[in-house]
Amino acid sequence: MTRVAVLDDYQDVARSIVEWPTACDVTTFTDHVSDEGALVERLQGFDVVVAMRERTAFPRSVLARLPDLRLLVTTGPRNAAIDVAAAAERDVVVSGTWGIVSNTVELTWALILAVARGLPDEVASVRGGGWQRGLGRDLNGKTLGVLGVGNIGSQVAHIAKAFGMGVIAWSANLTDERADGVGATRVEKEELFGRADIVTVHLVLSDRTRGLIGRDELALMKPTALLVNTSRGPIVDDDALVDALERGAIAGAGLDAFAVEPLPADHPYRRLPNVVATPHIGYVTEDCYRIFYDQIVEDITAWQTGAPVRVIVP
Repeated sequence: MTRVAVLDDYQDVARSIVEWPTACDVTTFTDHVSDEGALVERLQGFDVVVAMRERTAFPRSVLARLPDLRLLVTTGPRNAAIDVAAAAERDVVVSGTWGIVSNTVELTWALILAVARGLPDEVASVRGGGWQRGLGRDLNGKTLGVLGVGNIGSQVAHIAKAFGMGVIAWSANLTDERADGVGATRVEKEELFGRADIVTVHLVLSDRTRGLIGRDELALMKPTALLVNTSRGPIVDDDALVDALERGAIAGAGLDAFAVEPLPADHPYRRLPNVVATPHIGYVTEDCYRIFYDQIVEDITAWQTGAPVRVIVP
């Protein structure tokens, strides 16, 4: 019997959304453990660990203390929170899954609209017996600045056209041809922050993009501008963004990704009135989870037969 641990099953759906192999003894954990010692203690004796995206990190220091671990499955085709090289050194196979990106595109626009129209306050007013509270912001005729025009950013850019928005874009390797192909105009980073009415982040987290949006970039933004991040929290300097939001240097932010997750209970993002924060749910949809868990089972079954699939290599 293969012992399988499924981590960070916040919605408690892992057991019901897929049929697990009869040769697996599956234990699901609906809470999050951030302490390395507690995580190592929890995972003793498990042959297989299933990680939901980057919710739980597996650095070398954790992998070295899991002698029973033989297969680490992550949802998604890559996971920056797993030290794949350290896993390989310990003969631990790391397998991934595919997924969909349209759900994150949709949430990006949900956040843009929620912040622009002040939807949380308006909904709260109606629920509390009140009525209209403030003035919303129009999108038509405004400029969307897209940081990163990969699979997600390119779809976000296309949708902006339906709202009658102009689109400008930047990434380190973006060409004029690529930008034009998604209906955007390539500009330099500084020009994007200065011109955009809404800046939306769709970059991969790396050493080059960590802290990319800091005090200097935020200082270039209009006081009426909005920042939306559905990518990765560490791309944005938290302290700089909180300061800008508190001072009204920018008008607001829509955030689905954070440097520390779950977001600490006392974090300013939870109380700032000009922030709409969601708990990293860009990929959390039924269709996407069915793909994830179907392929998790495929990964485990293939590994049990000695022919692992979707292996992630260093």
